[in-house]
Amino acid sequence: MPFLQLGSEGGFVAMAPDSRKNGTFCREISFAELQDKEKDKMSTAGKVIKCKAAVLWEPKKPFSIEEIEVAQLKAKEVRIQLLATGICRTDDHVIKGLMVSKFPVIVGHEATGVVESIGEGVTTVKPETLASFEILLNAKLFPVTPGSTCVVFGLGGVGLAVITGCKSAGASRIIGIDINKDKFEKAMAVGATECISPKDYTKPISEVLSEMTVNTVGYTFEVIGHLETMVREIYAVPSLQTSFIPKPVFKENVCLFTGWKSKDDVPKLVTDFMEKKFDLDQLITHILPFKKINEGFELLYSGQSIRTILTF
Repeated sequence: MPFLQLGSEGGFVAMAPDSRKNGTFCREISFAELQDKEKDKMSTAGKVIKCKAAVLWEPKKPFSIEEIEVAQLKAKEVRIQLLATGICRTDDHVIKGLMVSKFPVIVGHEATGVVESIGEGVTTVKPETLASFEILLNAKLFPVTPGSTCVVFGLGGVGLAVITGCKSAGASRIIGIDINKDKFEKAMAVGATECISPKDYTKPISEVLSEMTVNTVGYTFEVIGHLETMVREIYAVPSLQTSFIPKPVFKENVCLFTGWKSKDDVPKLVTDFMEKKFDLDQLITHILPFKKINEGFELLYSGQSIRTILTF
């Protein structure tokens, strides 16, 4: 995730994704480059601007890269100059018509950028402030108790982030579940103690889990977003706490985002990441320029991608 840190000469040094460095997902932006960006922002602040956007005109069609106009800010609004954004399965739900949306639409909710300008009445941020709209479900928010057993349904980007959080919180057993076994190696690398596929069993996976754990599951996470999984499987697994995305049904001890507040909690996670308390680099499998967004979704569909980052 791009971030800002104080530079050696009293200015700011920005770190942004860069695909040119193998194994490193950052590049240093010079103070002069930031000054140039600031000049650009000063010339556009408070005005109607034009920018590139990936527009989805109808369900089940490719994105179209087009120039759009961004209106002047209204009161309480903030305009962000994006640096990078992640491709999430939730975006695919819109593409496939599984999530209700009006078309045309511009999807995306995992963006990081710098505040370009603010509307009247905005007091919590100012131009040049780093802004993040990334959703990172971290198991420490329950909190998961040390020594507990956790089950994670879905081993995509968010699922692996949950496993990372469970490990960081001290869980002793973390069971990852996915029908794509190609994801098992990565899940084990970030902290899963074992992984299973529902395709390997003739009985419901809830029964398999009950037998594996002798009904000692403490926390269950559903990060697929499938209603059937939530109702048929998750609810059948006895656990202290259950978290899922989205929220079509409710029961006692079930949470959505567990009280997550990105404004307050994302900076804490950034601090933990910078202090190497957990590693997110393993979740980033591909970095592409924004114009290759359709290629990014193909990587998602093929199961090759955990998280693809698009850079601007």
